[in-house]
Amino acid sequence: GDIFQVVLSQRWEAAFRQDPFRVYRELRKLNPSPYLFYLEMAGQALAGSSPEVMVRLEQGKITVRPIAGTRRRGRDLQDEIRMEREMLQDPKEVAEHIMLVDLGRNDVGRVAETGSVQVTELMAVEKYSHVMHLVSNVEGRLKPHCDALDVLKATFPAGTLSGAPKIRAMEIIEELEAGRRGPYGGAVGYFDFYGNMDTAITIRSLAFAKGKVWFQSGGGIVLDSKPELEYLESSNKAKAMVEALKRCC
Repeated sequence: GDIFQVVLSQRWEAAFRQDPFRVYRELRKLNPSPYLFYLEMAGQALAGSSPEVMVRLEQGKITVRPIAGTRRRGRDLQDEIRMEREMLQDPKEVAEHIMLVDLGRNDVGRVAETGSVQVTELMAVEKYSHVMHLVSNVEGRLKPHCDALDVLKATFPAGTLSGAPKIRAMEIIEELEAGRRGPYGGAVGYFDFYGNMDTAITIRSLAFAKGKVWFQSGGGIVLDSKPELEYLESSNKAKAMVEALKRCC
């Protein structure tokens, strides 16, 4: 085949005439996350509660933190432990995660000093309101002649939202998804005057424009993926956004 993995998404869309900021307030209560943002631009709005860093540059240290591997939260403590153990012991999830960690290492290595790229955390479990994830941390030291924009160019888009190899995966996404992604899978963040940068991947996010709201969620598809489980994973990721909208309608 042409690729090892592609990250396909599905889109939800509805009429919406309420205040988008109310949805953001509900979303941040329902799904507290490291990156919370609300942007308004020329009749459009974007509200998000993203768990995943796109790329960060702080005092010369580059960080990417790929998320790959998802299970729903448990119904009780016993079920929670079972879901966590199942995720950690699933050969498909582990193989997919390691592949995306390697992709992150390669991306960082394009702008990092030789020998400085390290995996400082591997397959930790992070828990959010409706799902839990496998997460790793990849770091490197910035090359002297590179800057924050070079770092973003080297790592964007995230492999966890596109696939591997990235370019062919993006071509397949263009062929198979019903419409353009817009902000989904992109990045929201800042560049400062000291050469630092911090960006989040635009997931767990809702876009508002022209009396409509839409959002997307997806998952990584590999050779041995089971369609019904991938659909369930995508739906679980969407639950916080659906609930936030219900609370405002």
